Amino acid sequence: MSRRIAIVEDEAAIRENYADVLRKQGYEVQTYANRKDAMSAFDMRLPNLAIIDIGLENEIDGGFALCQALRSLSDTLPIIFLTARDNDFDTVSGLRMGADDYLTKDISLPHLTARIAALFRRLAVIDQPPSPENLLHRGKLTLDISRLTVKWEEIPVPLTVTEFWMVHALAKYPGHVKSRQVLMQESKIFVDGSTITSHIKRIRRKFMQVDFTFDCIETVYGMGYRWSLETASQH
Repeated sequence: MSRRIAIVEDEAAIRENYADVLRKQGYEVQTYANRKDAMSAFDMRLPNLAIIDIGLENEIDGGFALCQALRSLSDTLPIIFLTARDNDFDTVSGLRMGADDYLTKDISLPHLTARIAALFRRLAVIDQPPSPENLLHRGKLTLDISRLTVKWEEIPVPLTVTEFWMVHALAKYPGHVKSRQVLMQESKIFVDGSTITSHIKRIRRKFMQVDFTFDCIETVYGMGYRWSLETASQH
């Protein structure tokens, strides 16, 4: 069964370029130029994944509204924002509205298709038992690399695909400082440095909702971030 991807993008050339690449990968692709057309289609039938631009025709934040509407129809549908706007505020808003990923339009097409494959992989393995060789344990943290899920003391932490790969990059080598540049490369996103900061803040907040004493992600000023296995009680 081929997976259906919806692309909502008001620039025809960009829209068709992405659609062309994804069709060659074997996906079924529907394209829409504005929120209204996309929503009337989604009300009839949801896609398996949506790629949305933020600015849609005369609606500066039309993509945000569309993302919220989609989320109200499905909690698990993968949503990627793909936009020329890479400022901090937009990224944070996009992720807060429930997007799984936020990529800027300078991302390479192989990277984009890798992100899409990762999101589909995560959906495909939700109900299967985890396999031991794909699990990474660091103290209270468990990462399942095959399904891109995270647990803290066995409680699931709802991270997006980008957030998962950032935690993976940090936790794989505890104590090693990772610069923002390295975090970008390893989590396959291309945004400005301040966006990395906002991702880290969101990740910390999500862990703290599960355990308010969480303090494993340290900021090393002027250098980057590191995963520390020491907890507050050991300081």
